[in-house]
Amino acid sequence: MSDEGYFPQGTLIGVLTTQPLDRVLDYRAPEGGCFAGAFVEVPLGPRKVMGVVWGPGQGDFDASKVRSVIRVLDAPPMREELRDFLRRAADYTLTPLSAMLRLATRAPGLGDAPSMRRVYRLGDGMPDRATAARARVLEVLREFGGLSFTLKELAEMAGVSTSVVKGLVAQGAVREEESPRDTPFPRLDTDLPGKPLTDDQAAAAAHLRAALSGGYGTTLLKGVTGSGKTEVYLEAVAEAVRGGRQALVLLPEIALTSEFLTRVEQRFGARPAEWHSGVTMTERRRIWKMAAQGEVQLVVGARSALFLPFQHLGLIIVDEEHDTSYKQEDGVLYNARDMAVLRASIVGAQVVLASATPSLESWANAEAGKYARVELTARFGDAVLPEMRAIDMRAETLPSGRWISPTLERAVTARMERGEQSLLFINRRGFAPVTLCRACGQQIGCDHCDARMVEHRFLKRLMCHQCGETTPIPTACPSCGVEDKLAPVGPGVERLAEEAIALFPEARIVTLSSDLFASARALKAAIDQIAQGGADIVIGTQLVAKGHNFPNLTLVGVIDSDLGLQGSDLRAAERTFQLMRQVAGRAGRAAIPGQALLQTYQPEHPVIRAILSGDETGFWQAELRERSAAGVPPYGRMAGIILSGGDVARVFDAGNTLARNDGALREIGAQVFGPAPAPIARVRGRHRVRLLVKAAKGAPLQGALSRWIAPLRLTGDLRLQVDIDPQSFL
Repeated sequence: MSDEGYFPQGTLIGVLTTQPLDRVLDYRAPEGGCFAGAFVEVPLGPRKVMGVVWGPGQGDFDASKVRSVIRVLDAPPMREELRDFLRRAADYTLTPLSAMLRLATRAPGLGDAPSMRRVYRLGDGMPDRATAARARVLEVLREFGGLSFTLKELAEMAGVSTSVVKGLVAQGAVREEESPRDTPFPRLDTDLPGKPLTDDQAAAAAHLRAALSGGYGTTLLKGVTGSGKTEVYLEAVAEAVRGGRQALVLLPEIALTSEFLTRVEQRFGARPAEWHSGVTMTERRRIWKMAAQGEVQLVVGARSALFLPFQHLGLIIVDEEHDTSYKQEDGVLYNARDMAVLRASIVGAQVVLASATPSLESWANAEAGKYARVELTARFGDAVLPEMRAIDMRAETLPSGRWISPTLERAVTARMERGEQSLLFINRRGFAPVTLCRACGQQIGCDHCDARMVEHRFLKRLMCHQCGETTPIPTACPSCGVEDKLAPVGPGVERLAEEAIALFPEARIVTLSSDLFASARALKAAIDQIAQGGADIVIGTQLVAKGHNFPNLTLVGVIDSDLGLQGSDLRAAERTFQLMRQVAGRAGRAAIPGQALLQTYQPEHPVIRAILSGDETGFWQAELRERSAAGVPPYGRMAGIILSGGDVARVFDAGNTLARNDGALREIGAQVFGPAPAPIARVRGRHRVRLLVKAAKGAPLQGALSRWIAPLRLTGDLRLQVDIDPQSFL
């Protein structure tokens, strides 16, 4: 590193810590000095905390009271480009810089010497006696193969105390050892041939490869489901790695990671690094360090992988870029798709946004020429797009408590007789969304939220999908006390599975819902079982709409196609269109043609008609015209303000104060709507009030928002969150 960012011993430096203090703190450089970007340990009150040398100190208070950095940690310094990214992301999302730094330092023990780190693996011995707690520890270690865990991590995953793990160590059933030195990842062999490409795919791959020779740019890779988008962008990964640059592939779901890693290993002869919440802390620290040292060429991960300290990032792929899970809805509110574009623009990297059903924002950017666009219009090989047809539920005769129409039942039976698979899709977890007392009419709600408790019959519990609170299914009504009068109302995925078992008693039925699997590995095993023909009928939620390839699946039945069209969300039509097209795309991905049947009470609805006709361009253009007329994204800017607290009157008072004093927003021509109770007005015991700000496309919204909310005093438990470009209005 050059001397340009070097601070000699005793120099006043600014250190940013991850503590909730919205400023850089002054310290003195330690003995031997330090560089900008260095990770350091500093005193903060009576504690020692980690921080990053952010630049020269401010020197705005008594210099004699400035304390010295305790030590420089043994970790690669944070590069200026990553610091710049964190600053600009913080400015855009109106997030404290310390909170952004926390996203970039999610690797524990960064400054520890290996001798200070102890990890735990499966040992050779057997415990002298078997207990349920011990069995859970050994089961976790076996399930994760050769991976090692920290003591706390292993205990938490097994749901036991640390003393149980230590007892197994004493008996040799678990091995305790020093954490091995962080080792580089195997090199990818970019000379291995990929799958043969069609002319369409080869042209798309050539475009992406050529783009890598330039600086920053974003390409929308739009391809129908099953068109081989993955093979195309893996060619871009190969080109980036050949050129000595690192690549990052973002996936929307952990469940997709395993299948994708297998495809990468087949293509390059080595597994890439894997970054998501299911990765052990030891492995997470290794990836963090290897990314910073340039010793990992490809990282596949969830949205948080965007904050890894890459040394030479050249390519970011955002797969299924339209997926709403790229928007983080708690803590730091950011959209990983948009932040990927920001990070790439800073480092001069290329971005590929891949989707069969792009977000309207990406579509509009491509239409305007801001993004390049590459299209794959046909499925790979002999596969053809499924036939799409509506089942008009007004013409169907269904007994009470049934949701699979006779028409759909006959279609499933025909597929089973031919040895083919069917998917029944409903976008609702659990057994039933409402539990009603037939004696008093009361619906069972959460004690902490304004939300109904959802029955999860497989778990024998009621669950709140807002705060996670669960309770055993009661036998008597909590309101009136009458027994045996509670009734489930409406279908969920579990209830649909129960109905399918009754209708098709000979069928092998697998239910795919995130609630039903204890780990990502168990979910992967179920997906593999289906792909290998181990099921006749798959019952699934939104989880099955994303990227899975079931070669023998030829029929998709959507139980409630109208579900997403309810409510006032400005993206309701867009999301329904995307979800229906994505889930229909699971059918007919091999040589046998597929069919998608959509049960609907509104077959004449414009969105349903667009889904059936396949007129994507017409649908997007109509949506764009509506958004443009309303001045909403992508033709306007929006921000949500969420106020919350234990006292509903105080929360509303704060909202009214903001609404009355909106001069800073009127200066830029912005409008304020609200305050109004959030659709779910109480979560975890906190009352929630929303305001919505709407501004013109080019308005300097962030600065105006900062000036607007700055005078508001947040006393007691009152909290305020700013959500730039809100995706959810709950």
